[in-house]
Amino acid sequence: MFTTACTKVVKLDLGNVSGRLVIEGNITNSGAAQVIKLSTNVPFTNTNTYPAVSGATISVKDQTGKSYSFIEGPAGMYTNAQLTGTPGNTYTMSVLTGGITYTAVSTLPAVVNLDSVVSKNRAITSGSNPKKQISVYYHDPAGVANQYLFNEYINGVQVQTVFAFNDQFNDGLTTNVVLRPADNNISIYAGDNVTVEMQCIDQPVYLYWLTLSQQQGNQGAGVTPSDPTTNITPASLGYFSAHTTQTKTIIAK
Repeated sequence: MFTTACTKVVKLDLGNVSGRLVIEGNITNSGAAQVIKLSTNVPFTNTNTYPAVSGATISVKDQTGKSYSFIEGPAGMYTNAQLTGTPGNTYTMSVLTGGITYTAVSTLPAVVNLDSVVSKNRAITSGSNPKKQISVYYHDPAGVANQYLFNEYINGVQVQTVFAFNDQFNDGLTTNVVLRPADNNISIYAGDNVTVEMQCIDQPVYLYWLTLSQQQGNQGAGVTPSDPTTNITPASLGYFSAHTTQTKTIIAK
């Protein structure tokens, strides 16, 4: 399983290209308002504050052809409260901004249950307050190609490491994945509040997260010489993801 994790580190010649459109589109089965965020990127050497892109026309169609308009609230944040993602359905996003129409298609996969999240002492640790590691357990369905993205939050702060996996080596098996932050300065101790979100994602979105991790060495957002593989046409920075979502929260012990 661990051979599928996003752990490859690439040495980067980071540039200062900026002003490119970034689309972050998410359609989920949560029942909450769907959000598509537009911004422009900034030089890698700047802080990660991205200028919002306002005034866009955004819609999402489901596979029946029904269209849902997204309305801008806070600058650059476009939402729709009527659309709820359904597993098995395919969604098409359309974004008109700057005289260009960007489109993307994503299929929302079937739900794979997040069975449990547990904390254990790290294998190499010492002292009276040992560091913890977080493991997630789920059963991968047999005979179906599945891809997963995990987001980890420690005391409400998201870990920037990309945890993306597929089932190439564990198809049909009960799986235990250890979430190891790439940043060695991130530590978990007994009493910390840890939340894990599990997303079931389609193959193009998995490829985006995989290449993002490889390009950026798991160091979070920024400008790289080679952009992550996007599912948006014409190519922009970002992604459009129809995915399932579920979370579990524990207190590390």
